[in-house]
Amino acid sequence: MVHDSSHIEDSPAETAKKPSRNPYAVVYSKPGALRFSIAGALARSPMSMVGIGIILMVSAYAESWGLGKEAYTLAGKISAVYVIAHALYAPQLARLVDNYGQARIMRPAIVVAALSLTSLVVCTITGQPTWTLYVFAVLTGATVGSLGAMVRARWSHIISDPRELHTAFSLEAAIDEMIFVIGPIAATLLATSITPYAGLIVPVVLMVVGGFWFLAQKTTEPPPVVKESGHASQKVLRNPALLSLIAVFVCVGAIFGASDVATLAFAEEQGTKATAGLILGLFALGSCVSGLFYGARQWASPLWVRFVIGNVALAVLSSLFFVATNLWMLGATMFVAGLAISPTLINGNNLVQLVVPPRQLTEGLTWLSTALGVGVALGSSLVGKRIDEHGAHEGFLVVVVAALCSVAITLLAMKFLKAQTATHSAERITTIDLNPSA
Repeated sequence: MVHDSSHIEDSPAETAKKPSRNPYAVVYSKPGALRFSIAGALARSPMSMVGIGIILMVSAYAESWGLGKEAYTLAGKISAVYVIAHALYAPQLARLVDNYGQARIMRPAIVVAALSLTSLVVCTITGQPTWTLYVFAVLTGATVGSLGAMVRARWSHIISDPRELHTAFSLEAAIDEMIFVIGPIAATLLATSITPYAGLIVPVVLMVVGGFWFLAQKTTEPPPVVKESGHASQKVLRNPALLSLIAVFVCVGAIFGASDVATLAFAEEQGTKATAGLILGLFALGSCVSGLFYGARQWASPLWVRFVIGNVALAVLSSLFFVATNLWMLGATMFVAGLAISPTLINGNNLVQLVVPPRQLTEGLTWLSTALGVGVALGSSLVGKRIDEHGAHEGFLVVVVAALCSVAITLLAMKFLKAQTATHSAERITTIDLNPSA
């Protein structure tokens, strides 16, 4: 069982027994932990590359089909179909994973996803009818799943100490952030410097190699739970706290997506497009620094309070992108804003541990991962139109709007988060007290 570490204090005996060790070394010393964490990072790397990879490939080939300015419109629609399919079906796959096990469900799903994405590439290269592109985009999105949620489910399975789980989730948040920042840049470089479809071939390889390596590790795989009725399994989306977290993560994702595109456009207008990668790298660096620091410490304040503070800080700091007048100022602001990213993501995922039943953990975590991806796609699409009409700097206005929405939803959700985390923490602490082996 897992719970918020802020509600439990170590006894003197427990404190005396605790060795003074690097907390990250402690969690990675768990049998199989390092292997499944690395494999999971490889397997979920495509999540930040496929959407933009589709746009880059389809737009490049569609221009040769004589579509002109409509090339990007078609590319955007196909990418959006992929994102929507993923948003709709990843939680359904996660529910099956909870009921039947990760390997049993995801092995065939990964095969279908890899074949579908490869088929999308082939159909684009050979100039097949556009409806085939939509079909394979849907199939890819519907079967790719959310490996990040499954990695966290494994951590929850092998770790019972909430302090260690906090550290493990901090590591995964730092990995996620690097994937979301580096992935789009890597896809762009592959598509522009090698061939338009290279930005999708690499994700296929990572998906298959990382996915099957991850699923082959049976000793750390959580056991399936008893299958629930369809009515009972829907209850996860009737949870106001989880719905609030999903809405917040969509807004946070929109901040990321809008920032990526606006930064690329802003750097291009400044005549130094290559600098955009460095600027976005500072965003990721700030997140990684704070994530590692945050995960190495234990915090006394309630988890929901830290989530609210982190989300407000991220929103306020990212809104400052709009007032940056040059790339140096933007880079400095991005680094500082990045410091609020990982703690916000860590706290959000930790809150899921408290507001959903353990039997629905993978599904709950998947909803957050999906919400973040939907937000990235939404922010990217909205900022593109703004930039086309008003220039690159105005693209940061989308970041400001997403930030304001994030704060508003967070403040409205405070009562749900406070009530449910307090209730579930108390219940789970009681369970641990009655059953030390839980």
